[in-house]
Amino acid sequence: MSSLSIGIFISDLFGPLGAVGGILCIFLLFYIDAILFPTLPELFTVLIFTQGYGIEPLLFGLILLITIMVGEVAGLLTLYTVVRWIRVPERIQKAIMKYRDFLVCQDERMILINRIAPVLPFMGAFVALCRWDLKRSVAYTLIGGAVKYGLILTLSGFFLAYMEKGVATMVTVIMVLIVIGISFLATLYRRRNVRKECEDAYRPT
Repeated sequence: MSSLSIGIFISDLFGPLGAVGGILCIFLLFYIDAILFPTLPELFTVLIFTQGYGIEPLLFGLILLITIMVGEVAGLLTLYTVVRWIRVPERIQKAIMKYRDFLVCQDERMILINRIAPVLPFMGAFVALCRWDLKRSVAYTLIGGAVKYGLILTLSGFFLAYMEKGVATMVTVIMVLIVIGISFLATLYRRRNVRKECEDAYRPT
């Protein structure tokens, strides 16, 4: 299944439950995105937000933002706990440490940079293997999530307030797709640079 089809499946599954279903859908999408595979949670966040369900936009936006932050932290802690309890092969640990050494930041601040150019999948596992401070990692996850999705939801609410609902939804979806596209390009660019730096570092002189 593709990232989009997974999101559609979960959205359809909980859709009949109204606002509660939308909130559960957002939690699951962000949780799964953090521990298993991408689910395009940004896209479904704005789609569910624009549904409204008769709830005042500011209140609904705050509820969704809190849900997003809970889902992301839950995913990080789940992977962190799993990796800390299982025996990860030393070969994999060394590979992770080498990869970390070529990142823009080698500490927890990379979690914030990862919001712009996602080069670290499975963040909880990375936090555990690199032995980053857990409290600081959770804090950066919360800060990054609040800023990124708070901005997306704020802009979505602005569009809803000043545009017809159908137009606002279309504009918001286009905005999110542009954000996803820019993040994807930034990720490709950064990964290419990291790969080149690794090759240069280990090339025989």
